Formats: sequence, C-alpha cells, structure tokens
Amino acid sequence: MPQAVAGPEIERLIQLLARMPGLGPRSARRAALQLIKKRETLLAPLADAMRVASERIVVCQTCGNVDTRDPCTICCDEGRDPAILVVVEDVSDLWALERSGAVTARYHVLGGVLSALDGVRPEHLNLDSLVARAAEPAMREIILALNATVDGQTTAHYVTESLKAHNLKVTRLAHGVPVGGELDYLDEGTLTAAIRSRTPF
Repeated sequence: MPQAVAGPEIERLIQLLARMPGLGPRSARRAALQLIKKRETLLAPLADAMRVASERIVVCQTCGNVDTRDPCTICCDEGRDPAILVVVEDVSDLWALERSGAVTARYHVLGGVLSALDGVRPEHLNLDSLVARAAEPAMREIILALNATVDGQTTAHYVTESLKAHNLKVTRLAHGVPVGGELDYLDEGTLTAAIRSRTPF
C-alpha cells in the first residue's frame, strides 16, 4: 500500500478527486496540488460553488435535466420547438447536443439504456413520462439521440415500439463518417453505417 505523503485531509481530497471520471490517482494528486497552491483563486471558489450546487441542484420533473430550477431552463424556454422531442440517455448527452447548437427542440433524458447484463429493464428508465409527452397534441417528431452501442440501439428499438400507438415521426441520428474524419482511420462498423446511411449529394 502506498505511503501517505500528506495529512488525512489532503489525502481525503486526493481520494475524492480520484473518483471523478477521467482522473486516476496521479491526476488526482496533481489536481489536488494545483487546488492547494491556488487556494484563494481555485479551492475556495470551487468549495463555495460545490456547496451552493449541493443545496440548489434538482432534477427537472419534465425532462430529467439537472438545473437549479424545476422545470429546468430548457423546458421553460419559449423559443424551443414544442413539436420536436430529442431523447437522450443521460444529461451529459443533452449538454453535448446543446453545445453543438444544432437543435432548438425540447429534450427527454431516459436515465440510462436497457441492458440485460446490467439488469436495466424498461421500468428502470424514464419511459412512462416519455410516452405521456409523446401523446401531447403539439408533438410531431421524436429524435432518438442514443449512443450507437448494442444497448443504445436495443433501447431505440424498444422506444420506437412503445411510441407506435402515437402517429409520430421517429428518427435517429445519422451514423457514419465524422466531420474531418479520414476513411483510412475508421473502423469497419462506422464505414458500413456510413455506406448504408448515404444521402444524395
């Protein structure tokens, strides 16, 4: 077992940082050291922001986004198209789509995908409220923005079947060659999807 290099408070900070995605023990130590070195400009404001976040952040009861208000900022935005609903697996996917600025629709966060291996069944996902939202008179299209994994595609098929009773257009994101991608560096699955999803030029 590695020997502690600092007091228990600093070791606890390092251990907690190491639990963050993308941070291992070494990166956590570097991050902790940076926070400690810049206590006034980084550590104190971060601690304050985390305290406020833990007190005020809620899950939107309409779409499943996280925000400091319920309904969330996106659900309250009058400029959003009420006829289009983008279905995503997680809040991080919603945020990624928002960063792109490609869509001004409303969202629905499932909270995961169906997975037999992980024991995730339909009742574990936010599906009932999705079906209820799909029944709204203004709704025209559901965009399935789920990951191109086996579980993501299984979930997409399940959602499509669940929405069959509603006369809606159900679409999914295109799969294939990324912008700026070179064919030689792409895997066979991506190239196959790109050929099958080809569009007129």
